[in-house]
Amino acid sequence: MKKLAFVLLLIFISSCKQEEPKEFSLEGKTQGMKDGTVLYLDADDSILDSAKIQNNSFSFSTALPESPTQVILRTKDFSEYRFLWLEDSSMTFDASGSDFRNALVSGSYEENLSQELNAKIDSLPRSKQLELTREFVKDHPESIHSSYILSVYSSTWGKEKSIELFENFSEENKKNQYGKKIANFIELNQDLKIGDRYADFEMEDTTGEMRKLSGFENKVVLLEFWAAWCGPCREENPNLVKTYKNFHPKGFEIFAVSLDSDKDFWLKAINDDGLVWDHVSDLKGNENKAALIYGLNGIPDNFLIAENGKIVGRNLRGEELDKKLQEILR
Repeated sequence: MKKLAFVLLLIFISSCKQEEPKEFSLEGKTQGMKDGTVLYLDADDSILDSAKIQNNSFSFSTALPESPTQVILRTKDFSEYRFLWLEDSSMTFDASGSDFRNALVSGSYEENLSQELNAKIDSLPRSKQLELTREFVKDHPESIHSSYILSVYSSTWGKEKSIELFENFSEENKKNQYGKKIANFIELNQDLKIGDRYADFEMEDTTGEMRKLSGFENKVVLLEFWAAWCGPCREENPNLVKTYKNFHPKGFEIFAVSLDSDKDFWLKAINDDGLVWDHVSDLKGNENKAALIYGLNGIPDNFLIAENGKIVGRNLRGEELDKKLQEILR
């Protein structure tokens, strides 16, 4: 009986010593922002919480969907915003001596890593930034920030380098939401170059019918990647309309793949811009299957495919595209 009482006493003492579970909080300071200005925490395109600024101060205390979580802290009109890694701990945000985007943030290991990297690459040429960012991903295989970075830059760095970095990740990093995106890219990407034969794919058109790129076999076809939300794409559309009008009678076709996720917005842009060629989309945004196969790292982008099925040009625009078409459509 005494032994049982002793064991129960040990259990009680042990439970008393356990720390209270950590919870997220964020205390912030701003400068020059009006009282009543609302700040929002956005995660995965949804609002987690909101708070009002009073005397250039604000406070958040909410349950995170997971920890760490990447969010955007922003005003309603996005005139002020800052990407942040939040964790279940007491965090601070201090923009009292800087602009909002360069506020000092403490209390999050992942956010500290992010700030250290940004400080290291700030003002460097893009090529050097990419080099140092790759080194960061390689040196921090257990950081969720590394998996986020690789999910963004997979197509920029290419399949071979992405595989190398991904295989070095912890199992947890391979299985998180960013790791799944990277694995999907590695599975689908075919690392296509000029001189290679095109890779076929199937996708729904504007009426819901399935269309294949191979449906244009033995024709000269421009595989055009764009989106209704892409400003440079929309600016280029009038030139593409002229090119199509001039060369379509000679056998030129366009197969346009949209990286949109809103079907109505996509269809409206097609109509508004007078795009009379064939259009497809899986409405998965940047996770578009064809975009992953062809390794896009930005739009607009395109691949010009000759009658023999070989890729003969990439990202051709305006006069450059017209000149190439004149060469192969004789």
